Amino acid sequence: MSNLFSVKNKVVVLTGGAGILGKGIATYLAGEGAKMVILDLERAAETGESLVKNIKDAGGDAMFLATNVLDKEVLIKNREAVLAKYGRIDVLLNAAGGNMPGATIAPDKTIFDLDMDALKKVVELNLFGSVLPTMVFVEAMIPNKAGIIVNFSSMSALRPLTRVCGYGVAKAAISNFTKYMAGELGQKFGEGFRVNAICPGFFLTEQNRTLMTNPDGSPTARAISVMNHTPFGRLGEAEELFGTIQYLISDASKFVTGTLAIVDGGFDAFSI
Repeated sequence: MSNLFSVKNKVVVLTGGAGILGKGIATYLAGEGAKMVILDLERAAETGESLVKNIKDAGGDAMFLATNVLDKEVLIKNREAVLAKYGRIDVLLNAAGGNMPGATIAPDKTIFDLDMDALKKVVELNLFGSVLPTMVFVEAMIPNKAGIIVNFSSMSALRPLTRVCGYGVAKAAISNFTKYMAGELGQKFGEGFRVNAICPGFFLTEQNRTLMTNPDGSPTARAISVMNHTPFGRLGEAEELFGTIQYLISDASKFVTGTLAIVDGGFDAFSI
């Protein structure tokens, strides 16, 4: 029997690919033989190109494309560039996202202090920033009658967390969108299409570093609270997402669609 977990020669498009988690995912999957297409903002081009170089130096195959996940025309140009190089698209990983201060509610603030413009931006980035790439890249998958989409949801989609109002709302929508698209694509385009989401627990990234660590690198009160509510007693490491992602984009999950894969050290299962 062939290796059910093989991703060799799969063309994988990864949005948000120049971030901490994205770089790790791209490097790992390229090492497993996937052809990686790393998409991120123009300002991340230097990081993205450096990542591509590292992958190629290690014997892998990758390309970087500057994008804007909220601009359909830019995404279409990205799609055409991928097809010109690789001829097909097998997998889309919607990892682009983020948060901003105005869409959060600090302990000394209330719902009345929420910045609606910031809230809209966070919802647009996290929700529409997955919907638009899905619309664009899935279109290229239709002729092959197969395609795999993995959306990035969050622990804040499963239960409301303090402070992250806008981010939680957007990620909850991603979870719903994942389930919706599983039915939409499966019913209309066949069993070759699968849509799932990964729900990471608490991982240290550039976006939450100031929230989770003090200037001296020690954990903040919030990070300590998170770890106290995590049976494993620590934050996650980026590489601890890799196996779940590989499972979701390989034949090992051939009959799995519309699911949320939780990778959280037990946070969601724990109460007191």
